[in-house]
Amino acid sequence: MHILFDQADLRYGERIALHPLSLELTDRRIGVIGLNGSGKTSFARLVNGLAKPSHGRVTLDGLDTVTDEKAVMAATGFIFQNPGNQIILPIIRDDIALGPKSRGLKGEALDQAVDTVLTRFGIADLASRRPHELSGGQLQLAALAAVVVTEPKLILFDEPTNQLDLKNRALVKAAIDSLSEQAIVISHDLDLVRDFGRVLVFHEGRLAFDGAGEVAIARYLEIAAC
Repeated sequence: MHILFDQADLRYGERIALHPLSLELTDRRIGVIGLNGSGKTSFARLVNGLAKPSHGRVTLDGLDTVTDEKAVMAATGFIFQNPGNQIILPIIRDDIALGPKSRGLKGEALDQAVDTVLTRFGIADLASRRPHELSGGQLQLAALAAVVVTEPKLILFDEPTNQLDLKNRALVKAAIDSLSEQAIVISHDLDLVRDFGRVLVFHEGRLAFDGAGEVAIARYLEIAAC
C-alpha cells in the first residue's frame, strides 16, 4: 500500500502525541522503534484509522482515514501486543472463522479459507485447541491467522515478540518474514527489525530518523544513551 502522511499530527488537548509528519511509505517491511512515549503507537493508530489526525491527512492507497474509515479498517489488520486479548472465542478454529463469517463467507468456502490460513502458518494442529493451552508464539500465530484470513493489504504488529522465549520469538519472526502482505512492526526487539530495509525512529513525538535497519538502530541507541 501507498501510505501518505501529509502534515498529520495528533494532539490530546495541549499535549502533542505526534508532531506534524509528512512521509510516504510503500516498503513491504517497515520497522518502528523508539523509547516509550516516543510516538510509535500514535503513528500506528493514525495509519489504521484508530486515531484521527488533529491536523493534516493520512491516506492509504488514496483512502482517507477520516472520510473512508470503513475502507481503511477493512484494508488493515492489527496484531495486539497481547494476542490473547484479541482471540475472543474459546476454540482457535472458531475464532479464525469469525472474521470471514462476519463478511458473509459460509459453508465450504468458509471452511476452505480457515483451512488455508491454518496450513499457511503451520498451526493446523492447533485448530481445536483453546487459547490458554497455547504458548505465546502459538497465540501470536493464531491471532495473525485470524487477521490474515480477512485478506488485509497491510498488517500492523505491536511488540509481537514481547516476553517470548527464543523458540517462540523465532516462530513469530519467521511468520512475519513469510508474509506477502505489507507489514509495519513496532518493536523494542531490535533484532526483529534489523534486516528491514526501512525503519522509522521516533523520539519525543517526532520522526528522528528514517532509513535502513542497521543505521536506524545505531541512531536509536544514540538517542537512548542520552
